[in-house]
Amino acid sequence: MIGIIDYGIGNLNAFLNALNDINVKAKIITRGFDLDETSKLILPGVGSFDTVISRLNESGIREDLEHQVLEKKKPILGVCSGMQIMFESSEEGKLDGLGWIDGHVKKIKPNNKDYVLPHMGWNSLKIARKHKILANLTDPTFYFLHSFVAIPSNDNEILTYTDYETLFCSLVASQNIYGAQFHPEKSNHAGRNFLKNFSDI
Repeated sequence: MIGIIDYGIGNLNAFLNALNDINVKAKIITRGFDLDETSKLILPGVGSFDTVISRLNESGIREDLEHQVLEKKKPILGVCSGMQIMFESSEEGKLDGLGWIDGHVKKIKPNNKDYVLPHMGWNSLKIARKHKILANLTDPTFYFLHSFVAIPSNDNEILTYTDYETLFCSLVASQNIYGAQFHPEKSNHAGRNFLKNFSDI
């Protein structure tokens, strides 16, 4: 059972529908004690860094979530802003992130005027390291919508890069913690393959 964390951020039903499409059991989680029913977790995110981390802090679920992730080592996938708050801090805000992954979040600063912000639409993953979560992705093209990118301190945790004038980290893995800058729930066949891979980890 995959638990989709509901803390007032992100399109939860899009994840639920995508997982239902691939016959993966999923449930929207609103209370900390319901996390015990899950085997894996998804942390969605849409919006600014401070807004997203504030919502999580105010939800009453953070302490239980950290117990599941940091102590029980339950696999978790952060998506978009849900990925970014897994890092220590962001140029976008003043609040501390979760600090689950060493590194920081910075704004994309393209030099070429043809590269506008936000980076929105379809783009490809350039695989840096093989991993089960990337299995059977014959056309790894995903939907993006963001103006900030995560920069892990450890390059060995970067699984894929994406090119938007310069390369940025689009998928990171640190032990049981995964972060995707793209939106698998909006990425059709490739996104569903990716979510199936995550469910099989």
